[in-house]
Amino acid sequence: MSGARDEIEDLIALMARLPGLGPRSARRAVLHLIRKRAGLMAPLAQMMGHVADTARECAVCGNISTGEICDICADPRRATGELCVVEDVADLWAMERGHAFKGRYHVLGGTLSALEAVGPEELGIPKLLDRIGAEGVQEVILALNATVEGQTTAHYIAETLEPTGVRITSLAQGVPIGGELDYLDDGTISAALRARRSF
Repeated sequence: MSGARDEIEDLIALMARLPGLGPRSARRAVLHLIRKRAGLMAPLAQMMGHVADTARECAVCGNISTGEICDICADPRRATGELCVVEDVADLWAMERGHAFKGRYHVLGGTLSALEAVGPEELGIPKLLDRIGAEGVQEVILALNATVEGQTTAHYIAETLEPTGVRITSLAQGVPIGGELDYLDDGTISAALRARRSF
């Protein structure tokens, strides 16, 4: 009996490691899953196993997908000449929730950091330059978080892209200083995207 209890405690401990869940929330979630095991826990476990086997970074933009290329990059209607640069996949998903942007994305995977040895190559900035030429990009929208690191990275990208002649814009009103895209509501993101300005 103690072995089964240990496994449940192990599951609770694993769930508690998820963002937004502490030990008490994880305990409630696990109890709910156990009570609904046939209709919820079993399908969830099966789907998690499938996603664990198939999830990967999109070879083009860095989004998370179950195929080699994500649905956004594969959609010809998204080839608008606009490329939105974001720090991570959570920011891309936040932008998509607003349904305001119809172009394509480039996920950096972080920000420049001398302390953590994160340079332009680690962020795929050379790949960004290649995409601008290959995809006929006319505008690059820098949708980076309004943090010191985000803005430092945005300035570096803007300076790097200046010789290409591509229009460089950034999100405008609605994004608070120190704010992160993943925590903003859809209306704020849409307003910021519509009011973007030259960088």
